[in-house]
Parts: sequence; structure tokens; C-alpha cells
Amino acid sequence: MSDSLETPLSKVKRGPNRAQYDKETAFNIMDASLMCHVGQTKDGQVFVTPTCHWRDGDYFYWHAHSKARNVKGPIDEPEKVCINISQLDGLVMARSAMHHSVNYRSVTLFGVPELIDDKEEKVRQFKLFLDKVSPGRWETLRPVNDIEIKATGLVRIKVEEASIKMRAEPPIDDPEDNDWPVWAGVIPLDKKWAEAEQDPIQTQDFALPTNPNAY
Repeated sequence: MSDSLETPLSKVKRGPNRAQYDKETAFNIMDASLMCHVGQTKDGQVFVTPTCHWRDGDYFYWHAHSKARNVKGPIDEPEKVCINISQLDGLVMARSAMHHSVNYRSVTLFGVPELIDDKEEKVRQFKLFLDKVSPGRWETLRPVNDIEIKATGLVRIKVEEASIKMRAEPPIDDPEDNDWPVWAGVIPLDKKWAEAEQDPIQTQDFALPTNPNAY
């Protein structure tokens, strides 16, 4: 089976020189991000919902309340959704206003969501997600209960139709502007954990959550 994610729908029309379609690159971007945006239509209206996500093999997962639009909608009326996952890596400071840009990594993913109902599989997936947020934290927590599991909807799509766009380069100015007397270059954006802020109602000291250093 081909590892290419290119289809007539996912093929990039604007800026195809920045496009890629290989699964490994798409997986790396998905795994390095915590939040995605799920686009869908309902009664002719387009909705875009931010949510957290994770990946397990060839499947892309997200969760929400079992009655939430981005979980319940595509299941009640099966249709293809469009999901975007993006990482902003740097500000590209050019010599003219219109040549400013950003360095980024982005995946646009298409698929028909599948509802996961099996209790054991839902718990397994919730653990995978929490381990992505902070490895080992699941084992330290109060166990989830049946009410929580039932109230949380879980859906997935198979990663087989997607496009990747990336930019990782300095400014591209008009040649006649290259000597313009202003600083030009890239300001990297470093996403990392800042100093932890303990819950104010907590009076006892505990070990801090583990930093995954992955996003």
C-alpha cells in the first residue's frame, strides 16, 4: 500500500512547491501538536471546532462530550470532515510589509469519522492521549469511572487522504529591496512548558508532571 496521502481532494493547488504527501512527515506534525481544528457542515452551515488530538498507528483521534457537534454530528450524518493541524515555528521579518511571512508546518486531513464505543478501547485511547500530554500521569490519577467514559465521545479517522505544507526559510524579498536599511531574518518561536502554577487550593507539595518535550 502506498504511503502517499495525495488524492484529487488533498492535492495542493496554491504553493505546490511547499507541499508534501508522505505519511511519516504528516505523523511527525500530528505528534508534535496538541490541538487541531475540525471543520464540518451542519444544515448548510460550516463549523470549525478546536480540540485536542492524538494518533495511534494510522488513525487520528479526538474526543469531546458525547453530544458535542464535532463528535456527534459526523456520526449522525456520516460525511467527510476536514481537519487542520498547524505548528507556528517562526516569524519571517522581511524588508517590505507584504513579504513578511511565517515558518510553519501544517497538515490538512480528510476523512469520515468512526465512533468508538468499546469501553476498554476508549480507556486505552484516553490513556494514550494523557501520556502524550504528560508521560506516566495516567497511573497517578484517580481512575476514570463509567459515567465519565460514557459521557466522553471518541472518534477517529484513518490517515489516508491529506496534504502537508511547510515553510522553513529566510525572507524572500524583491532583489531591489535587499539593501533596504532594516533588520531582516527569522525570529524562531519556541513552544515549551513555562513555570508550573500549582492549584491554589492544594496545600501539599507533589512531584510536577513529566514534560514530554514533544510539542
